[in-house]
Amino acid sequence: MFPLIIVAAGIVGTAFMTAVMWFIHRAGWANADMIRALGSLITRRYEKSLAPGLALHFTAGCCFAIPYLLIVRSVGTHSFLEIVAVCIAIGVFHGAAMSFVLMALVAENHPVEKFQTAGVEVAAAHVAGHVAYGIGVGIVAALAARSPETVTAWLARVPCG
Repeated sequence: MFPLIIVAAGIVGTAFMTAVMWFIHRAGWANADMIRALGSLITRRYEKSLAPGLALHFTAGCCFAIPYLLIVRSVGTHSFLEIVAVCIAIGVFHGAAMSFVLMALVAENHPVEKFQTAGVEVAAAHVAGHVAYGIGVGIVAALAARSPETVTAWLARVPCG
C-alpha cells in the first residue's frame, strides 16, 4: 500500500505545484515556467520541452513524496490538519532550498537564455509552488490515515532499512 500512497501523494502534490507555478507564470509575476525549464535542460531548447519537463517533474514529485511521508511518520502526527501543516512546513524548507540551488547553480548554466536569470520573484514562486506541493502530499497522507490508525501506524509497516 505504501508505494501506492507515494505515487498518489507525488502526483497530487506535483499537480498542485504545477498549477500554482503555472498561475504565477501566466499572471506575469515571475518566470515560473518550471515544466519547460526542466524539459529544456534535457532537450537543450525551449521547443519540445513540455513532455520531457512534465515527465521529469512528476517523476521527481513521486520521489520527493518519500521523504515528506517519512518525516510525517517520524513526527507522529495524528490529525488531518497536523499532517497537512507538517507537509506545508517541509514545503517551505524544500522550496527555499530549491530556490537557492536554482539561483546558485541552475540559472547561470541553463541552456535556454529565458531561464538564465532567477531573481527573488522566481525564488518566491518556487517557495509558493513547494508549499502547494506540501499541501497536496499532506492531503493524500491525511486521507490515507482516515482510518482509526494514525499515519505513524500505517507508515510504520514500511521497511526503512
